[in-house]
Amino acid sequence: MTRIRTTGAQFVRLMRQPCGQPPHPPPATWQHGGVTAATHSSLFPQVPESADAVLDGLDPEQREVATALHGPVCVLAGAGTGKTRAITHRIAYGVRAGILQPASVLAVTFTNRAAGEMRGRLRQLGAGGVQARTFHSAALRQLQYFWPKAVGGDMPRLLERKIQLVAEAAARCRIRLDRNELRDVTGEIEWAKVTQTVPADYPAAVSKSLRDAPRDPAEISQVYAMYEQLKRDRSVIDFEDVLLLTVGILQDRHDIADHVRRQYQHFVVDEYQDVSPLQQRLLDLWLGDRESLCVVGDASQTIYSFTGATPDHLLNFRTRHPGATVVKLVRDYRSTPQVVHLANGLLGQARGRAAEHRLELISQREPGPEPSYVEYADEPAEAEGTARRIRELIDAGVPAGEIAVLYRINAQSEVYEQALADAGVPYQLRGAERFFERQEVREAGIALRGAARAGGNDALLDDVEDLPSQVRAVLSTKGWTTEPPAGSGAVRDRWESLAALVRLAEDFVRARPQATLADLVAELDERAAAQHAPTVQGVTLASLHSAKGLEWDAVFLVGLTEGMMPITYAKTDEQVEEERRLLYVGVTRARLHLSLSWALSRAPGGRASRRPTRFLNGIRPGSAAAGPRTAGGAGGVERGGGRRKRRGPVLCRVCGKTLTDAGEMKLMRCEDCPSDMDEALYERLREWRSDQAKELGQPAYCVFTDKTLMAIAEAVPGTETELAGISGVGGRKLDRFGADVLAICAGEEPGEADEED
Repeated sequence: MTRIRTTGAQFVRLMRQPCGQPPHPPPATWQHGGVTAATHSSLFPQVPESADAVLDGLDPEQREVATALHGPVCVLAGAGTGKTRAITHRIAYGVRAGILQPASVLAVTFTNRAAGEMRGRLRQLGAGGVQARTFHSAALRQLQYFWPKAVGGDMPRLLERKIQLVAEAAARCRIRLDRNELRDVTGEIEWAKVTQTVPADYPAAVSKSLRDAPRDPAEISQVYAMYEQLKRDRSVIDFEDVLLLTVGILQDRHDIADHVRRQYQHFVVDEYQDVSPLQQRLLDLWLGDRESLCVVGDASQTIYSFTGATPDHLLNFRTRHPGATVVKLVRDYRSTPQVVHLANGLLGQARGRAAEHRLELISQREPGPEPSYVEYADEPAEAEGTARRIRELIDAGVPAGEIAVLYRINAQSEVYEQALADAGVPYQLRGAERFFERQEVREAGIALRGAARAGGNDALLDDVEDLPSQVRAVLSTKGWTTEPPAGSGAVRDRWESLAALVRLAEDFVRARPQATLADLVAELDERAAAQHAPTVQGVTLASLHSAKGLEWDAVFLVGLTEGMMPITYAKTDEQVEEERRLLYVGVTRARLHLSLSWALSRAPGGRASRRPTRFLNGIRPGSAAAGPRTAGGAGGVERGGGRRKRRGPVLCRVCGKTLTDAGEMKLMRCEDCPSDMDEALYERLREWRSDQAKELGQPAYCVFTDKTLMAIAEAVPGTETELAGISGVGGRKLDRFGADVLAICAGEEPGEADEED
């Protein structure tokens, strides 16, 4: 790592300018004695009556964590082993037993969602006064409080989005960056700052770390330096500065450091494998010469090294703290033995230092279905096959909100969005606007708060008694209805948000039968502060990175080919091993159903030159642990596609160009080529679709998407065979809607033929 030239104190002065695997214990002791699941627990559990009651339901290792309240403690926790449960019960037990004072404990994690979840769990365990925050929010509070004393005057304004200032810095350096390069250079600046690298040292740091810079490192160094200058000139700071400035103040002012250490005497750090050098430096300053620290992590889940995260602090913990208590959590309560076996197999082939400290998980669940390995001819076939399997799971009773499709990069989502829409499956993209920041949710909160204050004087609540009915009555004024609106887009999104609030009220009253509307409003306020949103029903589409910390009943890992997993730009051994860990994280998101799939070519009719990811060699049936890939299809690998036939290249029917875009392939023409669509027919199809959607209680896109209707209106099919040849009209939709569509295309009213029969 490149040593920082500017000390924390100097940085503050600059800102003054204007500008092991434990064995199974005998079943009689705990396995059949009331141990509760480590994950997937009740939404609103009862507060334990005593300190000892806090320990009820913990397994032996979790109990060991909860009762280890003195000295440094390192918890090595595998996926699904209940690490958050263990550390929150540890804090709660210490507080309830009178050993820890709530205000003296600071629990630190990496996302607002995780911090909010931790605060909620602590509140439910009777330890509501404990601070649970991200590194940045904890540092920002301290910086705001101590700035007048340490620096004087008003604290600089916090720059929430740095990309615009980076763009200006690049322009001043006469360096032209397109939108993607701008985002990448911004990421490089963030990496440099959390690894404590100043602009002049950036090129050397990149070379030493074998980092693949998106531009010439000398150019990025220039932009970085200008960006810092612009911030000083305008008296603004970014999120990384919050940590740097707090570090500078604590280093420079021993009186302030002593003040912080008197306030916080016990620290807990979750996801310790993701700590950056700058965050570790801040943690060291918070601690001083004390060892009242508990860290929790799993080196096998280190997947954010590109942001500066490193597992070295976790792996070196026992070296830095020789007397530390080390506890391993390996009992996996999340996944079936079949999923756990696959996860263990992935890590069994891993190399490097993190792999030497891998945890062998032991599933605590009943056996489930074997993971499936499916090979498809091309990407559209893979998306359609995945959507079909998801449809089957939903029809078999698996809620859509308990299913996820995970991919390596966000650009892969579009073909799955289209396939799910064609299959009539609702979905949601992870990473959208936060739930409680949505306009309709804020409006709903205001309406519920007003109704709670009015009590019996609100006419809306005259004839309703139970809490869910009261919520439905209030939200009906904001657009909620018993049936979802037709179509997708903003109207449907608004309804889904309100429906999520209704479901939350139903869950709340089941857990607390005597709860009032005021109690629910208080719960919503807590969740809004914690960003702990209820689940919006729909299949989740997400990148593997954004799926970290989440879990579903069924997970589809898609696009698992060489070049995508590991990604093409993973060149070094360590980069490849991080890609393996990323796949491991994806596998361990699944509770019961797990599907792994890949496509041999990108587009229909393309050369089948792709190979399944090397990470599955020796794991998927019929594959060898090393060497060339065995013949496809043997040993249990399914051939995906069902009734789908191998197709030649899809050509534009206007200009003859080969089509690769999913939307263009659906229309059988380039987007720019002239359309011969029958506009009147298209409008009749849209009206018919709207009626069908209302009758079925589904969004319009679940009947047919706009692109499919356009393709039908352009082709004007006269037979079932012609209609079936249009992309988006699968066998299920042909059976259900084919007669109506053909009747409309023939100028007849849908259903006329049935009436005559």
